[in-house]
Amino acid sequence: MKKILGIIILFMFLFMGCEKFEEYEKNPNKPGEVPPSLILTGLLDDMSYMPWSDEQRWNQFWCSNYAYYDDQEYDWTTTNFNFTELNNVKQMISEASRQGLAENNPYSALGKFFKASFYVDMTMRLGDVPLTEALAGQGNYTPSYSTQKEVFEQSLTWLEEANDDLQELINNNDNSLSGDFMLNNDLSQWQKVVNSYKLRVLITLSEKSEIDAKSIFAQTIGNPSKYPLMSSLDDNLVYTFNSGNEKYPLNPDNYGFTAIRNNMSATYLNKLVELRDPRTFIVAEPAAAQLAAGLTASDFEAYVGASSGESLDDMSSNMLLGLYSAINKDKYYGSYTGEPTIQIGYIEQCFNIAEAINRGWIGGDAEAQYVNGIQASMTFHGADTDAIWADYYAQESVHYKGNNSDGLEQIITQKYLGFFQNSGWEAYYNYRRTGIPEFLTGPGTGNSGRIAIRWQYPSSERTTNTDNYLKALQSQFGSESDDINTKMWLLK
Repeated sequence: MKKILGIIILFMFLFMGCEKFEEYEKNPNKPGEVPPSLILTGLLDDMSYMPWSDEQRWNQFWCSNYAYYDDQEYDWTTTNFNFTELNNVKQMISEASRQGLAENNPYSALGKFFKASFYVDMTMRLGDVPLTEALAGQGNYTPSYSTQKEVFEQSLTWLEEANDDLQELINNNDNSLSGDFMLNNDLSQWQKVVNSYKLRVLITLSEKSEIDAKSIFAQTIGNPSKYPLMSSLDDNLVYTFNSGNEKYPLNPDNYGFTAIRNNMSATYLNKLVELRDPRTFIVAEPAAAQLAAGLTASDFEAYVGASSGESLDDMSSNMLLGLYSAINKDKYYGSYTGEPTIQIGYIEQCFNIAEAINRGWIGGDAEAQYVNGIQASMTFHGADTDAIWADYYAQESVHYKGNNSDGLEQIITQKYLGFFQNSGWEAYYNYRRTGIPEFLTGPGTGNSGRIAIRWQYPSSERTTNTDNYLKALQSQFGSESDDINTKMWLLK
């Protein structure tokens, strides 16, 4: 009898436990429901690239002359997928639906832009990546890879849909977006960003006839009422720093650590000097040895960048001898807020349109776009453009040489100068696509004197998704070698 009673009591406890199992399994420290606005804020952080970062050093804008902090080597290994961010995009869209928003809402529209940007970011670093099966849902830990061409095609589709969805929301005066610290929840501004970014993606495909980037570019430019674009620096998508938790990367707190251990790169600074560009005096300090030799801070020749290819020992010694220009310490270490960092901006858009005109993709005035891009960059950095423009543009090296190869080189060179400390990897990607400007190599860049052209896949792919990983390598590169010097589809 006692045994039977014990069994009954046990079943009673088990029954009661089953009723509360779901309650017990919940993590009280992890919220089950999150406002889509909060996820949006996190996604904006996730997509942002910072100034004075590894990306900007490998863009050959600046150099580290102190091994403890960094070097200039392109001995890259693995990089990460963006699937955590993409799952957050899915969660943002789901939470917006849970809150009762319509099927087309600001979060779902921006979700398409984020999916495009995170996938383009991945494929630009790696080549082929998991796409359709990776987004199908939980449980598939061995997704097949989609080709880089398919990733670009899908991303362009998402951008087209994002533009259409945003237009519908704007027409309906939808004001339900919040959490946007970049554009203050302004859907009209977001629509310009989406279309400006679309032009970036299309110009990236300039050498790939398999996707008709030329026609899509022309359709976008030819219909400004459907595809509004940026018209000034005020339309930039920027990351703005504050004096709290989001301090400018270089600020008074770290002056004593890195101020003399960072110097300007020759690829960038020496090009400014060659062009007698006023941005020289804004971004850099004169080299001490040049001042000692009798030059002044007003002389372009007083500004000297170090080759990214120089050995770190030599660069460190030469910097101590005053042979190279430091970054402008007053400007970049002088406050906690610094200057906003452009993620997608008007300067780049001007040069992308100028390049498309130069290549014959569209009609228009390439010179006007070229001039607008240079002047916008100078204005961004605080130069008095009106005061210097006539003399600057009168130089043969600066004045637009026409819709030919010389003019194209000018456009891409000035786009590179306009990317300084902005837009993440875009300066490097444009070099990788065009060879302009020439990136400097040597012992200091490692990798046998080569600029790496991709990263290796995450190490987890080798162990958890081995078959698809090896198939992706074989189909792209003709071997199972995950080589940072092997060309992806985009570059073939």
